[in-house]
Amino acid sequence: MRVDPNFVSNLVGSLDQTQLTQQQLTAELSSGVRVNSLSQDPVAAGQNVMLLSQIQQDDSFTQSSNLVQGQLNVTDSVLGSVVSQLNTAISLAISANNGTMNPSNLKTISNQLDGIRSEVLALANTSYQGQYIFAGSQTSSVPFAISNATSPAATIYSGDQDVNFIQTPNGQRIELNVPGDQIFSGAGANSVFGALNNLVADFANGTPSSTAVTDTEALSTALNYVSQQRVVIDSSLSRLTAASEAVTNEKTQLSVAQTNLMQADVASVATHLSLAESQQTALMSVISQLGSTTQSLFSKL
Repeated sequence: MRVDPNFVSNLVGSLDQTQLTQQQLTAELSSGVRVNSLSQDPVAAGQNVMLLSQIQQDDSFTQSSNLVQGQLNVTDSVLGSVVSQLNTAISLAISANNGTMNPSNLKTISNQLDGIRSEVLALANTSYQGQYIFAGSQTSSVPFAISNATSPAATIYSGDQDVNFIQTPNGQRIELNVPGDQIFSGAGANSVFGALNNLVADFANGTPSSTAVTDTEALSTALNYVSQQRVVIDSSLSRLTAASEAVTNEKTQLSVAQTNLMQADVASVATHLSLAESQQTALMSVISQLGSTTQSLFSKL
C-alpha cells in the first residue's frame, strides 16, 4: 500500500488552517462584523468603502444644510419685518400727502420715517452666526451705513454682488442669499433706502416737497420688489428642505445596505464555528495518536 509521505505535515497544515478559521469565526461572532480585513472579502470591503464615503458626504451636507437653513429662516423673517416697516412708512407718507397736515405734523412724520429707516437699516445689517446675511460674500463686514452729509441722505453699501450657493450630493445648486444692494438699494424705483431717504427729506421742513408723491410711489414699488426677493429666499428654503429630507432618506438606505453587507449572520457563523471546533478536535486526536506510538506509520500498515 502506498503511503503519502506528506501525511503528517498535511495534518498539521489542516490543523493550522482550522485554528485560523476558528479564530476568524470567533472574531466575527464577537464583533458582529462579517468582514474584518480586506483579504476576507475584497469585493465587500471595496463596496463598504464606497458606502462609507457616500454616508460621509451625506453627513457633511446635513451639517451644512442645518446651518444655512437657519440662515434662510432668519433672512425670510428679516424680509418679513422689512415689509411690515415699509407698509407703515407708506401709510405715513400717504397721510402726509393728503394736504391736511400742518408743518408740525409733517415734521413728526419725517421723524417717524427716519425711525423706520433706522429700523430697516438695522434689519439690513442683520447677522447670523457672526456673518452678515445681506453682504454678498463680504459676510464679515457691516453692509450698510447712512450718510447724512447730504439731503436727502445717502446710503453706502460695503458688500458685493456675489450670490452664495450650497450644492447637494446629487449636484443641485441652491441659492442661499440675495445681495443686499439688490434688495435695499437697487436701481431706480426699486431702492428701499433711496425712497426712504427721499421721503425723510420731503417732509423735514414741514412742507411736502414736489417729489413727495412720486417718492411715496417709489417706496411702494420698492416694497413690491422686496416681496419678490423674499419669494426667492422662500423657494431656496423649500428646495433645501426637500434636499435635506432626500439626503436623510438616502443615508438611511445606505446605512441599511452597509449593515446588510458587513453584518455577520450569527446563526451561520455559530454553526461554522462549531464545525471548525469539531474538526480541530478530530485533527488533534489523530496527531496525538500518531505521536504517542513509537512505531512508524509504515509499520502500522
